[in-house]
Amino acid sequence: MADLAEQEKDPFLISLGERLKSLRGRRGLTRKALAQLANVSERHVANVESGVGNASIQFLRQLAQVLNCTLAEMIGDETASSPEWLMIREILRGRPDEELAKARTALAGMFDTPTSDSARRQRVALIGLRGAGKSSLGQMLADHWMVPFIELSRQIEALAGCSIAEIHALYGPNAYRRYERRALEETVRNFPRAVIATPGGVVSDPATFNLLLSHCYTVWLQASPEEHMGRVVAQGDTRPMSGNKEAMEDLKQILESRAQFYSKADQAFDTSEMTQEASFVGLLDSLHVRVLKQDKTFF
Repeated sequence: MADLAEQEKDPFLISLGERLKSLRGRRGLTRKALAQLANVSERHVANVESGVGNASIQFLRQLAQVLNCTLAEMIGDETASSPEWLMIREILRGRPDEELAKARTALAGMFDTPTSDSARRQRVALIGLRGAGKSSLGQMLADHWMVPFIELSRQIEALAGCSIAEIHALYGPNAYRRYERRALEETVRNFPRAVIATPGGVVSDPATFNLLLSHCYTVWLQASPEEHMGRVVAQGDTRPMSGNKEAMEDLKQILESRAQFYSKADQAFDTSEMTQEASFVGLLDSLHVRVLKQDKTFF
């Protein structure tokens, strides 16, 4: 049986499985949660992720709807869908991340609402997983600078008229992402100066994350997986991983899947093994060096 399974693992199915795992991790979903939301067999999801599942188009469509991605993104490369995409892809092929970042910034400047770098630096947005200190450190920074502190999750709840949990339960993850985008748009429009704490999954929607990067100075607050988990539990909140024997592995998978997006932040600050006060002092010092000295109008 093992030999047969190995024979069935062709490169396409292996790639499909890897893409599915990456998309699931980016959305912060366990395999069980994805299966329940998509109304499919958890075992079938596991087989597809392992590269041996014979998935139907309908099955993949159900997964794609929950994961808020196109079917093309799941089964292949969207940049092969038109001549223009192919020519753009050829220009970008093989270039290092630094050059790709410049290209992304240039495209954002062409198509997004213009924002000066000075205006962008008036808003500091903290990103990262839960337990990194976004809320506590964000409030401390805002108090120190005497500017508004915006908890984006609270803005989302105000727009929806219900809690985050109720949004997911009543309307699903895609509706939540729409509220998240609207909340960020309103925050950018209404608060020219602010410190913003973002939900951990803000990187899951490329359009929302691009909006954040282009209108805010972003800081990735980092911590070890063990500290992320410990801090959330210490707050009395075990919702993300409650009852899951593989909690730490799930957390590590989420962090690994999101790390490449979090790394697009203007800077990173590691809070591992630091007290809240030490983290605040260190973060404030790093912002003085990297922001205040470059922009005299900052706060």
